Amino acid sequence: VQLQASGGGLVQTGGSLTLSCAASGRTFRPNIMAWFRQAPGAEREFVAAIRWSGSSSTYYADSVKGRFTVSRDNGKNTVYLRMNRLKPEDTAVYYCAADIDSGTPPSRVATTIPYEYWGQGTLVTVSS
Repeated sequence: VQLQASGGGLVQTGGSLTLSCAASGRTFRPNIMAWFRQAPGAEREFVAAIRWSGSSSTYYADSVKGRFTVSRDNGKNTVYLRMNRLKPEDTAVYYCAADIDSGTPPSRVATTIPYEYWGQGTLVTVSS
């Protein structure tokens, strides 16, 4: 499985961006797709996640709740992250990740533990 993230760029405070993550490779049936981010000098942190089938449950970090929306297109094997009302503190490299194995409990979704595959990252810079 290969994950290709795209859509990053430079945007002003209050602006919007949409990130995409396309999966390719073997038959792709993930359990969960997620977005993480890593700012310079900081640890990688959870942003949002979506279950790939069933109820499509979504999960968000408190810092992005109400501003970011995660969605998926199963036919295109693609997950999206729509980011609105961006702030300078959203500046980071954004990574998509895939959890292939089933059974990940909600308590682990926001950790890096379940995710077997990672994209290369796309840089988002929010200017003040």
